[in-house]
Amino acid sequence: MMMAEERVKKNGRWRGLILFLSVMGPGIITANVDNDAGGIATYSIAGAHFGYDLLWAVVPVIFILMIVQEMSARMGAVTGKGLADLIRENFGAKIAFYAMGALFFSNIGNTVSEFSGVAASMEIFGISKYISVPIAAVLVWLLVVKGDFKTVEKVFLVLCIFYLTYIVSGFFAKPDWGEVGASMIEPKIKLDPKYLYMLIGLIGTTIAPWQLFFMQASVVEKGIGVEHLKHSRFDSLIGCIMAGVVIFFIIVACAATIHPAGIKIKTAADAALALKPLAGHYCSLLFSFGLLNASLFAAVVLPLSVAYYVCEGLGFEAGVNKRFSEAPQFYTIFTATILLGMGLVLIPKFPLFTMMVLTQVVNGIVLPFMLIFMVLIINRKDVMSEHTNGKLWNGVSWFTIAAVITLTLLMFGEYL
Repeated sequence: MMMAEERVKKNGRWRGLILFLSVMGPGIITANVDNDAGGIATYSIAGAHFGYDLLWAVVPVIFILMIVQEMSARMGAVTGKGLADLIRENFGAKIAFYAMGALFFSNIGNTVSEFSGVAASMEIFGISKYISVPIAAVLVWLLVVKGDFKTVEKVFLVLCIFYLTYIVSGFFAKPDWGEVGASMIEPKIKLDPKYLYMLIGLIGTTIAPWQLFFMQASVVEKGIGVEHLKHSRFDSLIGCIMAGVVIFFIIVACAATIHPAGIKIKTAADAALALKPLAGHYCSLLFSFGLLNASLFAAVVLPLSVAYYVCEGLGFEAGVNKRFSEAPQFYTIFTATILLGMGLVLIPKFPLFTMMVLTQVVNGIVLPFMLIFMVLIINRKDVMSEHTNGKLWNGVSWFTIAAVITLTLLMFGEYL
């Protein structure tokens, strides 16, 4: 009898693992791709210019990311629709058009930053951006247009593994762990406009507005239903923890080496080069490779997210599993976004470095308004049935909206 019970439990565990593996993907991919070229630049500058002062923000921001991704997954699983679709249905085509317009322009900036990351990382290895960027653009386009959802997702999951290079870089930097620990539990909030600018950028790159749309669209396209919500939440939890660890070690690596040296950097590539004499060749090499990986990863996802939410908002067919003839608008928007991002990066003297961090700050400014749409929709029983938000989720969401708007107003107030 006991052996039979143990066998049932064992079979149950195996079934649970198989179910999780079948659902795994959207949460891990979405959370990690937030650590894109612009994000790595933002975290590098945060550590290099402010030392450990912004480390305290990592845990609460990742906690909010967990809640936001869970809401995205739940909305996709319950409704079978993307967020842009739901905005159009619940607020009308005009509101959806303006919301998608704001997102489109911010995401063009994000796409430019990804190709900037490709250019900067390959220039460290001695390859001109006029060679690396077009090659990257072609590879990105072929992966999506010639592949299907399962193939694209598998490539994304493999790319997530390479973020481990930043953890290794953090240990190579040999930080003072006592100082790191103290900075994590002692918030240092300053009204200095540069500090506020960087804090909003850190929030905006970790919880980017496009991520809300991409996460939900991925859940819908993968066919994840309400019965898989538990496994989907675990997928998201793993992704958010992975993203948080990477953010932590990027800031630590730069705070431990570049900040004490007083070196001012503008990009993640600057950080990689600065790390070489301060933390060693391998630390610099790993940091550079991580930047290339993150840039290529996000150079696929950002144009995809643009194509998803624009098509959903306008009622067009969308999805990697569809052929060009089935979703011509989806693939046309995806291709146009890649070409525009690549083209701007190849313009001589284009302000790539300014763009990389500025777009993350714009993400932070736009985020609360997209969260408002999400929170209002997810609390509608006619849309979500019994799967509406609880008090804690609503409390955290509205606090995040109010906090980011307040930080933005304070930043502008200090600059003015």
